[in-house]
Amino acid sequence: MKLTLRVWRQKNANSAGNMATYDIDDISTDMSFLEMLDTLNEELIVKGEEPIAFDHDCREGICGACSLVINGDAHGPERTTACQLHMRSFRDGDTIDVEPWRASAFPVVKDLVVDRSAFDRIIQAGGYISVPTGAAPDAHATPVPKPDADFAFEHAECIGCGACVAACPNGSAMLFTSAKINHLNVLPQGAPERETRVLDMVGQMDAEGFGGCTLTGECATACPKGIPLPSIAAMNKEWLRATRKARRAGR
Repeated sequence: MKLTLRVWRQKNANSAGNMATYDIDDISTDMSFLEMLDTLNEELIVKGEEPIAFDHDCREGICGACSLVINGDAHGPERTTACQLHMRSFRDGDTIDVEPWRASAFPVVKDLVVDRSAFDRIIQAGGYISVPTGAAPDAHATPVPKPDADFAFEHAECIGCGACVAACPNGSAMLFTSAKINHLNVLPQGAPERETRVLDMVGQMDAEGFGGCTLTGECATACPKGIPLPSIAAMNKEWLRATRKARRAGR
């Protein structure tokens, strides 16, 4: 395959960026999108040019590190992560635009790399459970109803890639935050922090500068792990419940 790539290049967070054009040839349809970028970087290095910076780690669709907007879509034209997107999804002669996540809460570090530490701070605000010390309990010691277990597992699939934020026209992090809250709040292990968790995590999400949710649904459409849109409604229900309880307690 022969392709024309238009890639966002930005030296650092304080400099202006621009789209740079590169022609690349002899690309196999079996390559992943990141392998194609590796090939381009090898050519740039041979030419003595600066390689393109982009995030990646496991390259197995698990870690959530890869973060590319490809032809206007978070992670590209397929519902998967950028590392699991293959070049057979494109045609010979295509022009492909590659950009970083676009959100004020995700400032560009360099080229296609953005700072997603805002997600880490949301998790730190309440994405944990109380763990008593001592011997580990038996796996079946705390019964969990099957519907609750299924609900928790569905939300635990969130890998924190940030595609939901990148796809949202408002730059909202509601889908990510709801996945982390719902995953823990439905389980008995998460009960001790149930109210404080949702209040603290939503509060931190707002403090990070993410946009407001207007339920456009783009987040759920872009999510490579299929976190459902009703997750947001479930979080809002938890937030209202916790807020009312806090008011009754005079907090």
